Amino acid sequence: MMALGTPATRIALLLAYDGAAYRGWQVQRDGATVQGTVAEALRPLVGKPVRLTGASRTDAGVHALGQVATFESPRPLEPDVVQAALNATLPRDIRVLLAVSAPEGFDARRSARLKRYGYLIDTGRVASPFLRGYVWHLGRALDCEAMRAALGAVRGRHDFSAFCAAAGRDRDPRRTVRSVRVVRRGTLVGVVVSADSFLHHMVRNLVGTVVEVGLGRRSVSAPADLLATRDRRRAGPTAPSDGLFLLSVRFPRPLFPGGGRRRRRARPAPRFG
Repeated sequence: MMALGTPATRIALLLAYDGAAYRGWQVQRDGATVQGTVAEALRPLVGKPVRLTGASRTDAGVHALGQVATFESPRPLEPDVVQAALNATLPRDIRVLLAVSAPEGFDARRSARLKRYGYLIDTGRVASPFLRGYVWHLGRALDCEAMRAALGAVRGRHDFSAFCAAAGRDRDPRRTVRSVRVVRRGTLVGVVVSADSFLHHMVRNLVGTVVEVGLGRRSVSAPADLLATRDRRRAGPTAPSDGLFLLSVRFPRPLFPGGGRRRRRARPAPRFG
């Protein structure tokens, strides 16, 4: 037992997961979640229920290549031991890529300064069986130049009410988009968005709208016009969850060696450029 007054061990985890089998990150009453699954796996190590905080609350079916989560333990724990123990007990669709000691006061959610999401679209006529569950199979060509021009309007700080799901409308709708890119690799088109934080379904609603621009159904000015209206009903459909990935989270200071990039590459994953 730790001596009275001994500070708790604070550990940060870099997680990758296939979100298909989960009802998102956050614990739900009626189904398995990533947060609940990892917290339950931590319980024998910590010796009591664990409060696990994630940097981003990914939705049901959304994947992650670089989710960051933190927890505290009253027991002294070595990060490498935590990583090995979790990877030995967690289901194979959740992996701990890295585990490190976190500084005092660090919180994965409150300390995050930038989150990057990528969305993958397959424009090929025939859907690849190897990409099933990881892309939106559109099956039609997209005008990427028009999409790039349209998405230029969302850079900067705006009221994103037009791209927010009803469930998230109780939050401040203003967000700052630092960068947005559209990249093409063969029949695959990726949309990469970096922001200080995101509203519920914000990326998927942006993608649903800009795909309509790429198909010629909306003008290049559509995103800018929608930002002005702040009316979700006028925006495009919500893109399927399959193609969305939380790519990375940035903090004021680097948390993982090499930014956590080296081991992430060890697992084959969709490339966004």
